[in-house]
Amino acid sequence: MQTIHIKKKATNVTIDVNLLKKAKEYKVNLSQTLENSLKKIIKEIEAQNWKRENKEAIDAFNKRVSKNGLFGDNFRQF
Repeated sequence: MQTIHIKKKATNVTIDVNLLKKAKEYKVNLSQTLENSLKKIIKEIEAQNWKRENKEAIDAFNKRVSKNGLFGDNFRQF
């Protein structure tokens, strides 16, 4: 099995003292939690950007389908 090495960089963050205390109490891995949250947020932002960047093409496609139907509609049995 091949191991993938991801380059990491140490950084500082400022966090609510009580929140940090609770996280340590529950043994929350702050680095992994932050990475997971950032991945989710970035994925959502990129999806929104994609929709915005492709809106014109999506609207044109939907308009064409509304007017002409989908290829193969005549062959569907359902």
